[in-house]
Amino acid sequence: MGKTKVIELTEAQRVELEEGYRNGKTHSFRQRCRMVLLKSEKRASLEVVALVGGCCEMTVNNWLVRYEAEGLKGLQTRAGRGRKAILQAADLEQVKRAVKQNRQRISVARAELEQSLGKAFSGSSLKRFLKKTLAATNELEKG
Repeated sequence: MGKTKVIELTEAQRVELEEGYRNGKTHSFRQRCRMVLLKSEKRASLEVVALVGGCCEMTVNNWLVRYEAEGLKGLQTRAGRGRKAILQAADLEQVKRAVKQNRQRISVARAELEQSLGKAFSGSSLKRFLKKTLAATNELEKG
């Protein structure tokens, strides 16, 4: 059996991690904070995996190394992860026009947009894009 890697946390670091675990924006960030907290209690990586779930011991050790190198910021998901959006901000005006013309039939608006933009996407992608961009533009108008 290998040596258990232990991390020593200051009181400030512990409070910061507990705050991140309780109030972090994403589930993955909260889980990562929890992993580091559990490792600071001198627990083995396999034990942490059993408590946290959804990962392997190597993942726990990798997050621990990243926390030691970068602090709390290292536990956040970096930009550029995940699938890139199909609809871009440049498409907003066309999307607004198509939805305004077919307000009651989003599927018709989607079909028109697919043809004019040359991009294939689902109705939920269109709704998500509208919700995200309109919320952002409303925030800009308020501020």
